[in-house]
Amino acid sequence: MKVILNEDVKYLGEEGDIKNVAKGYARNYLFPRNLAVPCNEFTLAHFESRKEEIEAKKAAKRQDAAGLKERLEALSIKILMPAGPNGKLYGAVTTQTLFDELQKLDFDIERKRIEIPGQTVKITGVHKAVIKLYENTSAEISFTVEAQVTEDKPVKPSEKKGRKPRKDEEGAAEETSVTEESVSEEVQNSESEN
Repeated sequence: MKVILNEDVKYLGEEGDIKNVAKGYARNYLFPRNLAVPCNEFTLAHFESRKEEIEAKKAAKRQDAAGLKERLEALSIKILMPAGPNGKLYGAVTTQTLFDELQKLDFDIERKRIEIPGQTVKITGVHKAVIKLYENTSAEISFTVEAQVTEDKPVKPSEKKGRKPRKDEEGAAEETSVTEESVSEEVQNSESEN
Protein backbone atom coordinates (compact mmCIF):
# COMPACT_ATOMS: atom_id res chain seq x y z
CA MET A 1 0.00 0.00 0.00
CA LYS A 2 1.42 3.41 -0.95
CA VAL A 3 1.35 6.14 1.67
CA ILE A 4 2.70 9.68 2.00
CA LEU A 5 4.37 10.47 5.31
CA ASN A 6 2.98 13.43 7.30
CA GLU A 7 5.97 13.41 9.66
CA ASP A 8 9.40 11.87 9.94
CA VAL A 9 8.98 8.22 10.91
CA LYS A 10 11.98 6.47 12.38
CA TYR A 11 13.35 3.69 10.12
CA LEU A 12 10.77 4.49 7.41
CA GLY A 13 11.33 7.96 5.97
CA GLU A 14 10.81 11.69 6.22
CA GLU A 15 7.88 14.02 5.81
CA GLY A 16 6.64 14.06 2.22
CA ASP A 17 8.23 10.73 1.23
CA ILE A 18 6.10 8.24 -0.66
CA LYS A 19 6.58 4.75 0.79
CA ASN A 20 5.18 1.32 0.06
CA VAL A 21 4.15 -0.35 3.37
CA ALA A 22 2.06 -3.30 4.51
CA LYS A 23 -1.67 -2.60 4.78
CA GLY A 24 -1.82 -3.62 8.44
CA TYR A 25 1.10 -1.33 9.33
CA ALA A 26 -0.62 1.58 7.60
CA ARG A 27 -4.09 0.94 9.07
CA ASN A 28 -3.02 0.01 12.59
CA TYR A 29 -0.02 2.27 13.17
CA LEU A 30 0.53 5.07 10.64
CA PHE A 31 -3.04 6.27 10.00
CA PRO A 32 -4.32 6.32 13.64
CA ARG A 33 -1.27 8.36 14.73
CA ASN A 34 -1.62 10.70 11.73
CA LEU A 35 1.93 9.81 10.63
CA ALA A 36 0.86 9.09 7.04
CA VAL A 37 -2.03 9.44 4.60
CA PRO A 38 -3.03 7.20 1.70
CA CYS A 39 -1.32 8.11 -1.56
CA ASN A 40 -3.99 9.38 -4.02
CA GLU A 41 -4.49 12.38 -6.32
CA PHE A 42 -5.84 14.63 -3.56
CA THR A 43 -3.01 13.95 -1.07
CA LEU A 44 -0.37 14.18 -3.82
CA ALA A 45 -1.69 17.64 -4.78
CA HIS A 46 -1.69 18.69 -1.11
CA PHE A 47 1.95 17.64 -0.62
CA GLU A 48 3.00 19.26 -3.92
CA SER A 49 1.71 22.57 -2.56
CA ARG A 50 3.77 22.04 0.63
CA LYS A 51 6.90 20.94 -1.23
CA GLU A 52 8.83 24.19 -0.59
CA GLU A 53 8.04 24.09 3.12
CA ILE A 54 9.20 20.46 3.38
CA GLU A 55 12.41 21.21 1.45
CA ALA A 56 13.12 24.15 3.80
CA LYS A 57 12.80 21.80 6.81
CA LYS A 58 15.18 19.31 5.17
CA ALA A 59 17.70 22.09 4.45
CA ALA A 60 17.55 23.17 8.10
CA LYS A 61 18.20 19.54 9.18
CA ARG A 62 21.20 19.34 6.82
CA GLN A 63 22.58 22.55 8.30
CA ASP A 64 22.08 21.30 11.87
CA ALA A 65 23.81 18.02 10.95
CA ALA A 66 26.79 19.92 9.50
CA GLY A 67 27.10 21.99 12.72
CA LEU A 68 26.80 18.88 14.87
CA LYS A 69 29.44 17.14 12.75
CA GLU A 70 31.94 19.95 13.44
CA ARG A 71 31.24 19.86 17.19
CA LEU A 72 31.58 16.07 17.35
CA GLU A 73 34.82 15.95 15.37
CA ALA A 74 36.35 18.60 17.66
CA LEU A 75 35.66 16.43 20.76
CA SER A 76 38.32 14.57 22.66
CA ILE A 77 36.71 11.73 24.58
CA LYS A 78 38.66 9.87 27.26
CA ILE A 79 37.32 6.56 28.56
CA LEU A 80 38.80 4.84 31.61
CA MET A 81 38.47 1.05 31.69
CA PRO A 82 40.02 -1.63 33.92
CA ALA A 83 42.89 -3.24 32.01
CA GLY A 84 45.74 -5.66 32.49
CA PRO A 85 49.42 -4.69 32.39
CA ASN A 86 49.63 -5.47 28.65
CA GLY A 87 46.85 -2.97 27.81
CA LYS A 88 44.13 -5.55 27.21
CA LEU A 89 40.82 -4.47 28.72
CA TYR A 90 38.98 -6.63 31.22
CA GLY A 91 35.75 -5.55 29.53
CA ALA A 92 35.11 -3.85 26.19
CA VAL A 93 34.20 -0.40 24.90
CA THR A 94 30.92 -0.71 22.99
CA THR A 95 28.51 1.67 21.33
CA GLN A 96 26.67 1.85 24.66
CA THR A 97 29.85 3.09 26.36
CA LEU A 98 30.29 5.81 23.74
CA PHE A 99 26.59 6.67 23.94
CA ASP A 100 26.89 7.17 27.72
CA GLU A 101 29.98 9.39 27.31
CA LEU A 102 28.19 11.52 24.67
CA GLN A 103 25.17 11.84 26.99
CA LYS A 104 27.48 13.19 29.72
CA LEU A 105 28.68 15.82 27.23
CA ASP A 106 25.04 16.83 26.40
CA PHE A 107 24.86 15.27 22.93
CA ASP A 108 21.48 13.77 22.13
CA ILE A 109 22.39 11.07 19.60
CA GLU A 110 20.70 7.71 19.18
CA ARG A 111 22.86 4.75 20.15
CA LYS A 112 22.01 2.94 16.90
CA ARG A 113 23.65 5.73 14.90
CA ILE A 114 27.05 5.03 16.51
CA GLU A 115 29.29 2.51 14.76
CA ILE A 116 32.61 1.17 16.02
CA PRO A 117 34.71 -0.72 13.47
CA GLY A 118 34.90 -4.32 14.71
CA GLN A 119 31.87 -3.77 17.00
CA THR A 120 33.96 -3.37 20.20
CA VAL A 121 37.32 -2.11 21.43
CA LYS A 122 39.30 -4.44 23.70
CA ILE A 123 42.69 -2.70 24.02
CA THR A 124 43.87 0.68 25.27
CA GLY A 125 44.88 3.40 22.83
CA VAL A 126 43.30 5.86 20.38
CA HIS A 127 40.35 4.54 18.39
CA LYS A 128 37.77 5.90 15.93
CA ALA A 129 34.00 5.62 15.63
CA VAL A 130 31.49 6.86 13.04
CA ILE A 131 28.23 8.59 13.93
CA LYS A 132 25.57 8.78 11.22
CA LEU A 133 23.78 12.12 11.45
CA TYR A 134 21.43 12.96 8.58
CA GLU A 135 21.16 11.56 5.06
CA ASN A 136 24.79 11.00 3.94
CA THR A 137 26.33 13.20 6.65
CA SER A 138 28.38 11.37 9.25
CA ALA A 139 30.97 12.42 11.81
CA GLU A 140 34.15 10.49 12.59
CA ILE A 141 35.15 10.88 16.21
CA SER A 142 38.27 9.69 17.95
CA PHE A 143 38.36 8.51 21.53
CA THR A 144 41.13 7.43 23.86
CA VAL A 145 40.82 4.33 26.01
CA GLU A 146 43.08 4.40 29.05
CA ALA A 147 43.74 1.83 31.75
CA GLN A 148 42.02 2.58 35.02
CA VAL A 149 44.46 2.52 37.93
CA THR A 150 43.39 0.29 40.79
CA GLU A 151 45.24 -0.43 43.99
CA ASP A 152 45.80 -4.15 44.26
CA LYS A 153 46.80 -5.60 47.60
CA PRO A 154 48.01 -9.17 47.91
CA VAL A 155 45.28 -11.61 48.83
CA LYS A 156 45.91 -14.63 51.04
CA PRO A 157 44.70 -17.93 49.62
CA SER A 158 42.16 -18.33 52.43
CA GLU A 159 40.65 -14.85 51.69
CA LYS A 160 39.97 -15.50 48.01
CA LYS A 161 36.32 -15.21 47.08
CA GLY A 162 35.07 -15.42 50.65
CA ARG A 163 36.36 -18.97 51.04
CA LYS A 164 36.77 -20.26 54.58
CA PRO A 165 40.04 -22.04 55.34
CA ARG A 166 39.76 -25.82 55.35
CA LYS A 167 40.24 -27.70 58.59
CA ASP A 168 43.50 -29.22 57.43
CA GLU A 169 44.79 -25.72 56.54
CA GLU A 170 43.90 -24.44 60.02
CA GLY A 171 45.47 -27.48 61.65
CA ALA A 172 48.64 -27.13 59.56
CA ALA A 173 48.95 -23.49 60.58
CA GLU A 174 48.52 -24.38 64.27
CA GLU A 175 50.98 -27.28 64.04
CA THR A 176 53.71 -25.12 62.49
CA SER A 177 53.35 -22.51 65.23
CA VAL A 178 53.39 -25.21 67.94
CA THR A 179 56.44 -26.93 66.51
CA GLU A 180 58.36 -23.66 66.18
CA GLU A 181 57.57 -22.76 69.80
CA SER A 182 58.46 -26.22 71.09
CA VAL A 183 61.74 -26.23 69.13
CA SER A 184 62.75 -22.84 70.53
CA GLU A 185 61.90 -24.04 74.08
CA GLU A 186 63.93 -27.23 73.59
CA VAL A 187 66.87 -25.20 72.31
CA GLN A 188 66.71 -22.90 75.36
CA ASN A 189 66.40 -25.87 77.75
CA SER A 190 69.36 -27.65 76.21
CA GLU A 191 71.47 -24.49 76.37
CA SER A 192 70.62 -23.94 80.05
CA GLU A 193 71.56 -27.53 80.91
CA ASN A 194 74.97 -27.15 79.31
